[in-house]
Amino acid sequence: MKKKLLMVLVFTCILLSGCGKETEQSILKKLKEKVEDTQAYQVTGDLCIYSNEDEYAYEVTVSYQKENQFRVLLKNKTNNHEQIILRNEDGVYVLTPSLNKSFKFQSDWPYNSSQSYILQPLLEDMENEEEREFKKTDDGYEWITKVNYVSNTKLVNQKIVLDKNLNFKTVEVYDETGAVSISMKFDKIDYKAKFDDHYFDLNNNMEVARENVDTDEEVSNMDDIIYPMYIPKNTSLESQDKVEKEVGERVILTFAGESPFVFIQETSPVCEEMSVLPVDGEPILLASGIGALTDSSITWIEDNIEYYITTTDLTEEEMLEVVNSVSVMPIGK
Repeated sequence: MKKKLLMVLVFTCILLSGCGKETEQSILKKLKEKVEDTQAYQVTGDLCIYSNEDEYAYEVTVSYQKENQFRVLLKNKTNNHEQIILRNEDGVYVLTPSLNKSFKFQSDWPYNSSQSYILQPLLEDMENEEEREFKKTDDGYEWITKVNYVSNTKLVNQKIVLDKNLNFKTVEVYDETGAVSISMKFDKIDYKAKFDDHYFDLNNNMEVARENVDTDEEVSNMDDIIYPMYIPKNTSLESQDKVEKEVGERVILTFAGESPFVFIQETSPVCEEMSVLPVDGEPILLASGIGALTDSSITWIEDNIEYYITTTDLTEEEMLEVVNSVSVMPIGK
């Protein structure tokens, strides 16, 4: 009788102490095991970037395979323009299939910055943030953490939402005013994805992507000159020059004042053979797609026009503000 009574008391104490009850730490541990134990995964979803009251919407497919092979396909919902960010054993690449052109980086992407659509950086933000906020909801779990967008310190925190099965559902990234700057909605996560031997190969990715390009329509002249909507204080347009190239045109806008910079836009021919351009910088997510960031320049391609901002006076944040104010084709307001 005494043994039975003792067992009842022990069992009651366990229940009252909450032993076995899920905590934030136990949930994070399970999530970490889920992500790190997989040999490969594939994520599909919708990414929106908000800039100057405009909304840029992309279909996103993220593929990962051990060890450290990544492929991110971004498709603009407005003009179907596609870009691919690829990481394999040879380096990191940004591919623009419509031009048969790619940039090559010696970069630690995607681990060197927060990423709203890649699982490992999201998990790292959740683990490393000591002041994170956590709560359980009727449908799952929510975290609020700080973010580390190295080139854009105006992005300060994010809300990460998981369902009860620890699947990522949404991520919202907020700026210093509390406005949503980036949002990601996860449609599907396959933790048992299988990829063929050439899935993360540069040449194979370009060949396959080129097959999906409707036409090799080249832009030969600049019908419209694009101007940035944001110009730093006490800085103004000093000169505007149009130069004929061997094929196409180049427009050079020179801004002078306290924060001088040069903004170049030029037509870009489709390369007969794949062109790989080494870049001493980092791939960066812009409102208009993926660009290349260095200490003194940002380069990006949109609608087969190449854009460059070069400066020795602007900070990375100021360059980004200028670039993201160059509105070519937003999805809406």
